[in-house]
Amino acid sequence: MKSHTEYLTFNVPARMGFVNITSQVEDAVRASGIREGLVLVNAMHITASVFINDDEPGLHEDYKRWLERLAPFDPSPKTYQHNRTGEDNGDAHHKRQIMGREVVVAVTSGKLDFGPWERIFYGEFDGRRSKRVLLKVIGE
Repeated sequence: MKSHTEYLTFNVPARMGFVNITSQVEDAVRASGIREGLVLVNAMHITASVFINDDEPGLHEDYKRWLERLAPFDPSPKTYQHNRTGEDNGDAHHKRQIMGREVVVAVTSGKLDFGPWERIFYGEFDGRRSKRVLLKVIGE
């Protein structure tokens, strides 16, 4: 078995946003030379996410509204005890927990093997600074 590791870096200018990273993951799979295996895509920050869903702008806006209702941004320490540490991103930690930390996708015949509408996204919930995503391809 062999493995291939890459890191992607994102700096989303907004506090919350979603970036389709499917093509970068496909590039990493191609670069790995692995024909059969798995690719792990992992957000390496506790206020960011990686998830799979449809690349439809209305859905992404729905996500933003839904997440904001579930965990509204409030920089004060009255809503989130986490903000008592001097941070202002308690909401971002909750949003990440809801949207997930990572995804694993099968690689079959050298290509991502998922449904017709599935795409891989980086989700940012405390933007305006650089954050990394790990790509780990393993297989034969």
